[in-house]
Amino acid sequence: MEKQYAHIVCDPVKCVGCGDCELICSMVKHGVFDPSLSLIRTVRIEPIVMLAVNCRNCADAPCVLSCPRNALTQDPEKGIILVDTDLCDGCGWCIEACEFGAILLNPSTKRVEICDLCAEFDEPQCVVYCEKDALSLSVPDVIAQKTRRDVVSKLLRELVAPS
Repeated sequence: MEKQYAHIVCDPVKCVGCGDCELICSMVKHGVFDPSLSLIRTVRIEPIVMLAVNCRNCADAPCVLSCPRNALTQDPEKGIILVDTDLCDGCGWCIEACEFGAILLNPSTKRVEICDLCAEFDEPQCVVYCEKDALSLSVPDVIAQKTRRDVVSKLLRELVAPS
């Protein structure tokens, strides 16, 4: 079985696209309220979907595999992608390889930054401060199980609903 790592999950039903997650991330990581420096991004496909996207800590992470300078490594326990800023030259290959658009090229340092799930805290601060409880920390199997339960519940409600 492939190793699964926890990542931040956004419930699009609860997310209102407020951007508070971006603000708290930039404050925690850079000391300023600047969404352009956030390692989580609010995606708005209005009026239908709003959700936050960040690093999925993929097993066999394409960003790590694509780095020509070996500046990215993956923590074998937590799965977070670590950036060696001495080796990173900001070439952007990892940004291109990420299917989720979750890697930031910091405009001032010219180095990439990737969510580390707020390693300096007990839990990601965007999850802690999300007013709508739209963010949580989970692994792919748990997410898939919840999705299956939700689909079955919806089908059962439709089957027993009066016509």
